[in-house]
Amino acid sequence: MGTVGFRALVVDDSLAQRRRLVAVLHTLGAAACDEAEDGAEGLKRFSEAEYDVVLTDLNMPLVDGLKLIHHIRAGDRRPDVPIVVVTTEAGETDRSRAMALGASAYLLKPIHAARVSSAVKDLLGLP
Repeated sequence: MGTVGFRALVVDDSLAQRRRLVAVLHTLGAAACDEAEDGAEGLKRFSEAEYDVVLTDLNMPLVDGLKLIHHIRAGDRRPDVPIVVVTTEAGETDRSRAMALGASAYLLKPIHAARVSSAVKDLLGLP
């Protein structure tokens, strides 16, 4: 991508966490940030718009983050989109599963703006 004006999808069942992530993305120059409160809504939004990056929690009702990653990677709509997991799950098993399914980065909560910013900038080639 390499330029500002990217579009992001933020999927987390916590409104406060979504707002923190959206705030970080806006400081990076996101043109639009759509939000979803669970993986099912995230998949619906993903099917309706083009995103340059997806940020998702793992523990959510209906469709969890691992299933969301799997469906995005298995689909034909931007299966290569960078996916950043932002979760409380610090265990190596969860991290390994997420990365094996195709996560691009794995960050632990609490949300640290600098870590989120660095991961997104790296994945999108932003300065």
